[in-house]
This record gives sequence, structure tokens and C-alpha cells, in this order.
Amino acid sequence: MSGDTTPSPADQQLIDHAQQHGFTVTVKQLETWRRRKWPLLPGNKVVRLGRGKGTESRPEPEAFDLVVALARLAGRGRRPRDLALLLFAEDLPVSEAVVRAAFTAAVDDIVLSDEASPDEGAGDGRCGVPESDEERIAQASERAAAAGAMTLVPARARRIDERIARWAREKGTQWPPPELAAYDSNPEPEAFTPKDATVAMADIMLTGGPAITPDGLGGLFRAMQPEAGANPMASLAEYTMADVPEDVGEAVFDEEDGFTLLPRGDVRDALRELAATVPLEDLRAAWQADVSLHEWAVDLAERAETELDAGEPGDAVTEWTLARWLPFGATYLLAELRPSRNSQADRARSSLSLLLSRQMLRDLDQRVPGCQWELMPSLTPPPLQTLFSM
Repeated sequence: MSGDTTPSPADQQLIDHAQQHGFTVTVKQLETWRRRKWPLLPGNKVVRLGRGKGTESRPEPEAFDLVVALARLAGRGRRPRDLALLLFAEDLPVSEAVVRAAFTAAVDDIVLSDEASPDEGAGDGRCGVPESDEERIAQASERAAAAGAMTLVPARARRIDERIARWAREKGTQWPPPELAAYDSNPEPEAFTPKDATVAMADIMLTGGPAITPDGLGGLFRAMQPEAGANPMASLAEYTMADVPEDVGEAVFDEEDGFTLLPRGDVRDALRELAATVPLEDLRAAWQADVSLHEWAVDLAERAETELDAGEPGDAVTEWTLARWLPFGATYLLAELRPSRNSQADRARSSLSLLLSRQMLRDLDQRVPGCQWELMPSLTPPPLQTLFSM
């Protein structure tokens, strides 16, 4: 019974099992972990003893491992859905429905500025509830810009970039390398600020593919680059339509649909669809890849800093430089070094985003066969190469 502090014999078995592993578990905790909305721990099963002996309750076999894990993982501020994700990450027998609900809840946390407070602005002449998709996007962009610019290049990454440039100049080497200019067809690109990126991301989240253009991608790559100068990868994006056969270009960028590999509409819907349908082994592989990606980014930063401290840039600085100039590498490296990425929901969203990227690569290979798209995964950070090749 809810509120009863006296454990049943079956619950006492679980409490004793947790105690044997060094954890104190209460009846109230067991009830919390069995709540209908987030059933992390299975209820006890009723077993018939036979021959008129009646019945008794016994814990499900998987409950013993789960109760120890829940006791270990539970802590202040951790919600049931956070625990569900952690159990899933450790390959513990949490139900599939709960796992998918936890990933979906992480996507639902993405609330854009125009959705946070529908009545905001009613007193200053602005319409609180947008009447059309265009107005909704405009409001999101306006409020995203007013809320402040996103951090494109975290302070730690910027410091490493600056130290590499300073070391090169002290050695009499021009940095960035002037040779890059020969591969950049846009000598005077339009400035793309962090605030521009903030507005663009709100637009992309609400609109999907139509919000992504070659110029927009190029501008984003340039805004993330280590230092002002030529950027061949940005130029490659900006001149996609001019540098490839027409049928190839139209397979990726369309005048109406924009970036055709990303579905038209709210990107959150695409992420929710993945959370609901992708095989659990793929979800787990993406989660593990995201964990490894974070470890790789932090380790690479530490190794590069160590070499720079010693005044002897070597393999780590070379790897850092390559990662910073390649779009995939820069995107993931910088994202993992942002201090704001520290929750289970962040990791769930990132995992789904990785699966969406993999889906787009597969779609690209089908739309334009024979273009060696299989080489694309090799241009990503090492932790993602296996996932993108699955």
C-alpha cells in the first residue's frame, strides 16, 4: 500500500539485496521506481504454491540487478527519465517503452523562444500566438537573437587555436597557411556572426531542410573556423551548385526544399520519429558513440595543450588542426567542449542527432550513387566512424 513503510516479504528481499551491495533502499524508493508513468522497476509477481498452500509474492529475477543499479544511480536532481537513460546505457533490463519515452522526453525539452511563453508580448503590440508558420519562425528568430548569441567556439578551443597560431608565427610560419587561399573561391565572404548562427539554428529547427542553403552552410563553417582566412571547406559548401554536375547538386539542394537530406518541417518531429522507431541496438550504439566522442574531444584538447605547454607541437596539434578545419570535426569537437553539455537529456538529444546525420549520409548515397560517399565517415572524428558505417 502506498505510504506503508513496512516492506512486504518480496520487497524485503530487494532491500536486503541492495544492502548486501552497500546501498540503503526504502519502501518509498521502491514505490517511486515502480510508478506507472516511469516504471523502472518491475512489480513483484504472484506465484501459486500449489496443494492448497496459497500464493506468495516474489521479485522478478531482473529486479535484483535493477534495484542495485537504481540505488547507485539515483541522486538529487535525477529524474526517472534520467535514470531510465542511465539504465539503458548500462544495458540493464529497463523496458523498451520506457527507454523510447525517455529519448522522446529529451526531444520535448527543446523549447524555442516563441513557444516558451505564448502570451509574452501581448502588452507591447506584438501577437502572442503566431498565426502562420512564417510568423512562428520570425518570432523564434527574433527572440533567439534577443536572448543572446550561442557560443560557436568555446573558450578552451579558442585558446588552443590562438596558441597554435602564436607558436607558428614565432617560428616564422604564416598562419593560417596562405596556400589555402588557392582552394577558396570566395575571397570576400559575408560576415556570419554568432548571433546569425543563433537565428539560423532556430530557423532550421522549425523549418528543416528549406532553412539550409549553400551560403548558409559556408557562413557557419567560416564562423567556426580557428582564425580569419581562407576556408576551402566553406567554399566547397558555398559553391556546391557550381562545382558539381547539375543532377548531383539538385539531389542535395533544391530551390524550394533547400537541403533535401533534412526533412521539411520541425526537426524535432524527425528526432521523435527516430526515438520511436530506430532499433534499440542503434540507439545504444549512438549513445556509446556520443560518450566516446566526448572523451575523444576532451582527450584531444588535453593532449594538444600538453604539447603546446612543452613548446613541441606534434601529433595531437596536427589532429586538432585537421579536426578544426573539417566541418564534421569542427562541429562535433566544438559541441563536446561546450560546458553546457552535461545532462542525460543532452546526451539523448545528441545521440538522436547522430542517428539523423547517419540517416542523411545513407540517403545521400542512394540519391547520388557512385560518388564515393562511403569516404564521408572517414572525415568524421574516430568515435563516429563505426556508427556512420553501420
